[in-house]
Amino acid sequence: MTTLTTNRVPNRYRVPDAFALARSIFGHDPFLESPRVSKSQFSPSFEVKEREDSYLITADIPGVKESDLDISLNGNVLTVSGSRQAEERQEGDTYYLYERSYGSFSRSFSLPEEANRESIDAKLDEGVLALTIGKRTESKPRKISLAK
Repeated sequence: MTTLTTNRVPNRYRVPDAFALARSIFGHDPFLESPRVSKSQFSPSFEVKEREDSYLITADIPGVKESDLDISLNGNVLTVSGSRQAEERQEGDTYYLYERSYGSFSRSFSLPEEANRESIDAKLDEGVLALTIGKRTESKPRKISLAK
């Protein structure tokens, strides 16, 4: 009769999440894609796209109130900043999972020379911010006719 032996670690020495201590102390998870943003920090996703007659910047900012949002233009730098407030925790509430992130954010974008700084529209609809920046008329492509 052969005996199969395994290298089992007793439960008292087993750590279910080896990086939990690092996350709780330093706010750092070595497996996050971006080392500069921790999971507990609110960092909305942005998308920038160029159209024929404008630029479109969209951001997913669910839970951000219009009053907590600031959009400013300084020279050719457009800055979007704001914050999402955490819900107040009530005494006696028990949380089994808490993954939502809260806090302040700020993103800045350098506008190209073709952007018309006088033609910027902002719209917040169902947690999506849409900024439309028109292009200057002289920068739009146009057909030039040959002289006869």
